[in-house]
Amino acid sequence: MPASPPVILWFRRDLRLADNPALHHALATGRAVLPVYVRDERLEGRAIGAASRWWLDKSLRALDADLRTRGGRLILRRGDAEAELRRLIEETGADQVFMSRLFEPEALARDADIAHGVKADGIECRGFNASLMCRPGAVLNGSGQPYKVFTPFLKALLTVAEAPQPLAAPEAITVPDGVSSEAVDDWGLHPTRPDWSSGFVGTPGEAGAKAALAAFVVGGLKTYSTDRDRPDRAGTSGLAAHLHRGEIGPWRAIQTVRAAAAEGRVPAGEAEKFVAEIGWREFSAHLLHHFPYLPERAFKPEYDAMPWRDDAEGLAAWKTGRTGYPLVDAGMRQLWATGTMHNRVRMVVASFLIKHLLIDWREGEAWFWDCLTDADLASNVQNWQWVAGSGADAAPYFRIFNPVAQGEKFDPQGRYVRCWVPEVAGLPDRWIHAPWTAPPMVLAEAGVRLGATYPRPIVDHVEGRERALAALKTVSAHRGEGD
Repeated sequence: MPASPPVILWFRRDLRLADNPALHHALATGRAVLPVYVRDERLEGRAIGAASRWWLDKSLRALDADLRTRGGRLILRRGDAEAELRRLIEETGADQVFMSRLFEPEALARDADIAHGVKADGIECRGFNASLMCRPGAVLNGSGQPYKVFTPFLKALLTVAEAPQPLAAPEAITVPDGVSSEAVDDWGLHPTRPDWSSGFVGTPGEAGAKAALAAFVVGGLKTYSTDRDRPDRAGTSGLAAHLHRGEIGPWRAIQTVRAAAAEGRVPAGEAEKFVAEIGWREFSAHLLHHFPYLPERAFKPEYDAMPWRDDAEGLAAWKTGRTGYPLVDAGMRQLWATGTMHNRVRMVVASFLIKHLLIDWREGEAWFWDCLTDADLASNVQNWQWVAGSGADAAPYFRIFNPVAQGEKFDPQGRYVRCWVPEVAGLPDRWIHAPWTAPPMVLAEAGVRLGATYPRPIVDHVEGRERALAALKTVSAHRGEGD
């Protein structure tokens, strides 16, 4: 009898072998499996940024290496996803496709079109959730509406969501011979001429994700609730990019930290604080599902009346870390050099752009999208709208971070600033976050010449704050007109 045709395993943002339900069910057919990754950036909702392409390059290489140790390999194709899947079906006779779902609105709709299209030709297409704790739409309030406040959402999420059974990575994978693949080298995902990624941090791939989680459990998790706000300490998990690309699933991270707490290795409260942060990621994904306009418009529509300023010089100074506020500049330089930025500092730099400079939050979101290795559409948009006061359960707009006070509180010895803003590294702790207030003799001894070696502040904090609050009155008036 002729051999059974292979099944297609369509990798998406589930670039791992353990805890991968699509892979598990594909192998359960007993047939050969054709692992494929199709580069069709329309399925991302928007073209991925430069830093994310760097991470994807390494993640695909790691996945291919993991498959090869098990006798398999990763098939790479580029172009329209449905067309490439149909081409593979024609080449191999495959009659089943297994995939992990994407939940961004455009991607979800496109997935449905693809599934219906191939089904009409007799091809079974099965989708699984490998990226979220539960699918969007599964957590609704008593009125059957989506939650718009995080705390009740988290409570409901932890009640509704059920942890799946852990799935071990397979020991062997049989992949058909003779199926052509593009080379990742030809995709140009790694930057050249120049290569600006030499300082990027993190180890893309499933092994890197497991190592990051293990290091977090024995390190930063023990004091997570406090040290996660300290950019001068290694207090965060470093899992964001791994979670986005699906090199590890959220449930594996949750179960690992909870197991550490149950064994007495970390305080239970610290583990649950981390679980809440995973919940915030989930909240963002669910909000984008229910309100697909969020990348373009404010969740609270009155905030679309904000009188944003057109300030090309201010925006350029912010992007390049030349605002004259050391904590802001440190964060922006860390972002450019490493592809990531400390969480607390992300809020500070976002507040500075939106409120001190009164520049549209979408400008900042677009810059983060291009520069972050962990850029995730739902999280990026939700977090920027949170700072802008325009999002669901957002901080009020009149909450304006003082970058000097934030530095003094969360980087009290100036270690973070000295790392990224060496021009002011010689200043004593007392002046490190506000060099313009230091006496001339102190500046001279530190080798700081304001306006020459380091810029003066491009906006005064008090003046910027007053301008932001005046702009808020425009929003308040608009809200009143709409009531």
